[in-house]
Amino acid sequence: MNDPDTVGIDWVTERFGVEITTGDDAHPDHTVHDLVSLGLRHNRRRAHLLVSTVLGKHIPTPPRVVRDAADDLGAAVIAEIGADSARDAVVFGFAETATGLGHCVAERISASRYLHSTRRRHPEAVVSGTFEEGHSHATTHLLQPSDPAFFDATTPHEVLILVDDEISTGKTALGAIDAIVADRPRTRFVVASLVDMRTHAQRSECDAFAARLGAEIAYVALANGSITLPPTLLDDVWQLESDDLNPVAPQLGDLVAVSLDWPAAVPDGGRHGMLRSDSTDFHRAAADAAETVADQLDPRRPVVVIGHEELMYAPLCIAEALERRGFATGYQTTTRSPAQVHDVPGYPLRRGFRFIAPEPDPGTPRYVYNVSSADRPDPQVVLVVDSPADTAGLRGAGGLIDVLTAAGHPVVLAVLPATDQRSLARAREAVR
Repeated sequence: MNDPDTVGIDWVTERFGVEITTGDDAHPDHTVHDLVSLGLRHNRRRAHLLVSTVLGKHIPTPPRVVRDAADDLGAAVIAEIGADSARDAVVFGFAETATGLGHCVAERISASRYLHSTRRRHPEAVVSGTFEEGHSHATTHLLQPSDPAFFDATTPHEVLILVDDEISTGKTALGAIDAIVADRPRTRFVVASLVDMRTHAQRSECDAFAARLGAEIAYVALANGSITLPPTLLDDVWQLESDDLNPVAPQLGDLVAVSLDWPAAVPDGGRHGMLRSDSTDFHRAAADAAETVADQLDPRRPVVVIGHEELMYAPLCIAEALERRGFATGYQTTTRSPAQVHDVPGYPLRRGFRFIAPEPDPGTPRYVYNVSSADRPDPQVVLVVDSPADTAGLRGAGGLIDVLTAAGHPVVLAVLPATDQRSLARAREAVR
């Protein structure tokens, strides 16, 4: 979680007057202030960034903390719709930030199937739908299930559960619902998030949307709150210079590359769809992958497992397995979001790295933040990527491996063979 010297201090609030208020109906074990810190980003649509302390995105987080928060959210879903409805539900997670969270929730409630959206454009992938996220740095979400009927309701009252790390206005979830039900009618939805920051007016707009759709849309969150933004915030933050990125150490870190033996019939995540029946084999594959990785690590040194953008859940499970082996383990992933870095108490993004996108995306860099933390200083890094990201851009000058080793971090690169959409479709068809 956050460094000890940041507790009780919020630099963005002190510097810019941004304020977060916890709602009256917050979960008894969580508040907005426990779950998020305020960050800043280079984005003319939205300058502030809610940096989760429990998601494992921008802050290296103990895997057990990530899992516990997701389990609490899953429990909240069950409390809302009941265990039987939850078990029959289909769960949908939002790329890139909530792909792992959605998967965790799907497992906690034992949902029938899980899919997350993707920003990866593969020339041979079949896209069954799209929707937009207005405030995101990469706005277009693609739906690429291996089965075009993945979202078809199997019963008249089947619930579709949409999972995101935060609800800021509700528009992203409503856009997804619109896209998914355009030719797949259903009437019951739950929108689940770690924090819900909608205003009263935005909640009313969401209710009006549900009424127009003739649908029942419930909202559950670990904490509810509101955020007050000064009118000059966009301009003030745009003019603020970030600290330098890509720190350099006196000595380069070493690189070791390993290939993970991931079974072809086991999806590597939810990009093309996961079934409840895949769970046992998935966790067995993750445990085997952790064993391969552990052989390359120094057990005396802390570890941070870093996933690649949407590839969040498999790295989390690998991190959990390393944590069970006794490693002092943190977990996080890379991101497309160009946040500001400021090495000051009370700010969550104290250190940052900018690097060349490992997959073709000319002119659009990628980022990872912190890596080191007060409880895991100078860690060794396990970088988990899938095979499409194992490119010259990843390994070459200015790539992620280059900037991490230049900062002195030893890196174990673990390459997971990516699930092929068409091969998965054929495998699914063969067992029907």
